[in-house]
Amino acid sequence: MADLDLVIDRRQFKRRHSVPAQRRLYLALRDAILAGRLQPGALLPSSRVLAQDLGMARNTAIHAYELLAAEGYVQATRQGTVVSAFGVMPPLPDHEASAPAEVSAFAAGLSQRVAGRGRVRRPEDDLLPFMPGTPALDSFPFDTWRRLVDRAQRQAAAQDLGYRHAAGEPELRQAIATHLRAARGVRCHADQVIVTDGTQHSLDLCAHLLADPGDRVWMEHPGYGGARTAFSAAGLVQVPITVDAEGQQAMDALWRTQPPRLVYATPSHQYPLGSVLPLSRRLALIDQARRHAAWILEDDYDSEFRHDGPPLAAMQGLVDDAPVVYLGTFSKSMFPGLRLGFIVMPAALADRAVAVVGDLGRRGRVAEQRALAAFIQDGHFARHLRRMRRLYAARQQALREALDRHWPVEGTVLGGQGGMHLVLSLPDTQTDSAVAERAFALGLSPRPLSFYGTPGGLQGFNGLVMGYAHVPADAVAAHVKTMARALLEVNGPLLSPINISTSN
Repeated sequence: MADLDLVIDRRQFKRRHSVPAQRRLYLALRDAILAGRLQPGALLPSSRVLAQDLGMARNTAIHAYELLAAEGYVQATRQGTVVSAFGVMPPLPDHEASAPAEVSAFAAGLSQRVAGRGRVRRPEDDLLPFMPGTPALDSFPFDTWRRLVDRAQRQAAAQDLGYRHAAGEPELRQAIATHLRAARGVRCHADQVIVTDGTQHSLDLCAHLLADPGDRVWMEHPGYGGARTAFSAAGLVQVPITVDAEGQQAMDALWRTQPPRLVYATPSHQYPLGSVLPLSRRLALIDQARRHAAWILEDDYDSEFRHDGPPLAAMQGLVDDAPVVYLGTFSKSMFPGLRLGFIVMPAALADRAVAVVGDLGRRGRVAEQRALAAFIQDGHFARHLRRMRRLYAARQQALREALDRHWPVEGTVLGGQGGMHLVLSLPDTQTDSAVAERAFALGLSPRPLSFYGTPGGLQGFNGLVMGYAHVPADAVAAHVKTMARALLEVNGPLLSPINISTSN
């Protein structure tokens, strides 16, 4: 029979006086079983003996045993109550018990495509200087937004607490369509708009709505990692299309030998290199996609922030019935925590797509959607974008000047026509991932350009992707000096003179 003195800490058991006695006994025995102090087959004392030994009512011991039996930890036999074999958590093998936290035993259960990923990102990492994609959150008109959200919540009715329209609240769909027609030249009506939980959700939906496992998707190289993740999860075969100074360009031979079902494109501001796809390439891409029954996924993630002229019109609206699915997000133009984006489906697909989206998931968050609709309709969105364009242009200029003064090696700055980030190329003798890791340890968060490569694509992309939208202009120089320190600590003193060239 099990010796309770070896499995129950009596002093700790008595100190838990705020917990009912039957619960304390249940927890003590359960923990002893899970920890292996009570082995499978061990015979427990009778309820009478247990109650006497611990100074409690017998009914308390009976109740604890009944709860343990109901959950499978023990079972009643002719000999008495014994520990069940399947109620035990086996100890970890030695190699797992000694593994570091980030490679725990649970990592073995992850799929191959995610098990090898890097460190867990914390929310505060996104706020570090030079993190790409983070807007100037302290410049967002929060008081106006809070007022609109409060109003939407006060006006909500009981039926708004249930699942909502699969494609989003009607007033938000209408507000998005009206804005896109005026600001981006998108040809659409409200019934073509599907509200999503952001670009990643949009890409997941498109990959499932428009392609089947084994279909090809052309992916920019280098390109957005979230798109690669979505296409991989959908079982699509990714074909890397190398980006040059004018964006992606696929040769006619590739259309013949590896025709795609989907083409992922960021034509207004290629991510991450920042190039702009010229009109000739846009029209050629549309023509070839139409010939080969392919869909172009136009990810227009930050086109509102154009610094050397008005925003370029979207590719979706260039020609009638273009085979283009237009994707947008409010994570850059508003704030990431809003988690709202949208898809503009071609008119011929809109009704069927909305029906399928309803089967794939349910929507809610009525107050945020209605507040965003009012934010757009009342003119707050347009005013906010104008302010942010001026602010981001000034911050980009401060970053360029700081790099010119303080960066210790030769490099080329790419992507200055718009957006919220720049790319700084590194010499082949430097390793961008090592520099980025050291910069992170020093409190900065640039991203290594090599991480944006599409598997199977040509090598040769080496640099740092630097977000500047959330970095005050008067703090940029100090951060660039810190990043230069990271470079020198990784690579040692370098003799190359400063030679920062620019390329838009």
